[in-house]
Amino acid sequence: MTIHQLYERRPLGQSSARRDAAHFIDGAFTQGTTGKSWENFHPVDGSLIGRVPEGGRAEVDAAVTAAHAALRGDWGRMSVVERTDLLGAVADEINRRFDEFLEAECLDTGKPMSLASHIDIPRGAANFKMFTDVAKTVATECFPMTTPDGAGALNYALRRPRGVIAVISPWNLPLLLMTWKVGPALALGNAVVVKPSEETPLTATLLGEVMNKVGVPRGVYNVVHGLGPNSAGELLTQHPRVNGVTFTGETRTGEAIMRQAAHGIRPVSFELGGKNPALIFADADLDKAVEGTMRSAFSNCGQVCLGTERVYVERHIFDEFVARLKQGAESLRPGRPEDPSTGIGPLVSKEHQAKVLSYYARAIEEGATVITGGGVPKVPADLAGGSWIEPTIWTGAPDNAAIVNEEIFGPCCHIRPFDTEEEAIELANSTPYGLAAAVWTENLSRAHRVASRMDVGICWVNSWFLRDLRTAFGGAKQSGIGREGGVHSLEFYTELTNICVKL
Repeated sequence: MTIHQLYERRPLGQSSARRDAAHFIDGAFTQGTTGKSWENFHPVDGSLIGRVPEGGRAEVDAAVTAAHAALRGDWGRMSVVERTDLLGAVADEINRRFDEFLEAECLDTGKPMSLASHIDIPRGAANFKMFTDVAKTVATECFPMTTPDGAGALNYALRRPRGVIAVISPWNLPLLLMTWKVGPALALGNAVVVKPSEETPLTATLLGEVMNKVGVPRGVYNVVHGLGPNSAGELLTQHPRVNGVTFTGETRTGEAIMRQAAHGIRPVSFELGGKNPALIFADADLDKAVEGTMRSAFSNCGQVCLGTERVYVERHIFDEFVARLKQGAESLRPGRPEDPSTGIGPLVSKEHQAKVLSYYARAIEEGATVITGGGVPKVPADLAGGSWIEPTIWTGAPDNAAIVNEEIFGPCCHIRPFDTEEEAIELANSTPYGLAAAVWTENLSRAHRVASRMDVGICWVNSWFLRDLRTAFGGAKQSGIGREGGVHSLEFYTELTNICVKL
């Protein structure tokens, strides 16, 4: 059965038909055995997309068993070239069915098509292509050594797949961040069980159809839908036959998963929360700095792990920067994903909208000045059921305020002036998180000097969200464990065995 036999296709923006998701286990779509499900709503207008089955122990066991069988079967016996050729075909099929993936992603997230068509779907495919190149070209070390008898010995390394990888993926960039993990896992010979966010089930499910179409063996790619605690997420991360867990999401959830993975000493790879700073120096190109901060604070309705929620601006350009960012924020027009004039989409759910609005209220309580926004925008009647929120800018909050220290994950930022380079660095690093930073300056020496002192996994200079997939990616401090990207993914997705041969 294909996923298209499980739901009726509909034009984006029409709510008359349902799209029920399905588990994808051992090469087949199934509604599972628990009898439990939940409703999936379109964030744009609150209309029902369809139902999503909740997996239980039986579904997780079946998926993990299928993954192990694939490792012992045809998938485990394939050469690197055969395996990577299949994954190249997966990328090509995603691109061939670009519009289907785009529609599904925008139904789940509500984000503008102009954004998802430029980032989410192309990167979802590119993640498979890039990691096939890594798998085919990576080398291992070899060391000759002397021995007491003078004959010598030879040490060489072999990389083997780690085994069955649990992939727990988030809702903000569902396809992109899921394939960022599935791509290297499969390219390096593992099998995966994916638990997508309960908010965004469609593209992970649709990818199962692609896997079947191009001939990826059964059990290599599995999807089990569910919630976290006492549901598929917890059952998967606790499963004794899961060999590693990779997760993108908030830090508290990462802590819970880490405790579960400790049973059996399973390795983890985490990209977690952030409270990312931008530093705007007076010598910056202000046009570029405003445009870049507009994107880093408000793109994807602020639902970006790498987004900017703390902005530090050198004092004598502070007022001008605030005024220009305010003007930009107020130009963002809410609307439907398919409307090319849409400048900002909704938050992913009513639940998340309530969370972000609680921070908007708290900002006032903590003494912040609202420069713009701070509530729910007026939208046409047909969008009134959506999870809309205003892009919001604050100034004047104390340094210990919640909006300055806690990750909000909405389209908002607090702007604070600074006087010296040293003060700016101290303010930027005054957080338990360490995911990303942006530095805006035309002074080359300052750019290198300040960037090198940021306690983060990635620091952009005069840009934001530029990603070379060959480079190391991950967070420092409470923003994560490990690095992925290019050859850096090898450490988590493979086991390295040293072989010592006496000559």
